[in-house]
Amino acid sequence: MHTVLTVLVALAMLATLGVLAAGVIGVARQTDPQRSNLLMRWRVLLQFAALALFAVLLLLLKD
Repeated sequence: MHTVLTVLVALAMLATLGVLAAGVIGVARQTDPQRSNLLMRWRVLLQFAALALFAVLLLLLKD
């Protein structure tokens, strides 16, 4: 179970990094503001998922 959660946390962090990079590139190229807003929403959602999974992993490792 710990291994699965560790992999999920890593994937969520990488996905967050990917969406963040796409957003920064989009802002630098001055693309559609609606796309930037959508990417920001996805980044926040992925950050929440990564933090929640990390908290669960820490709680399981505590025992």
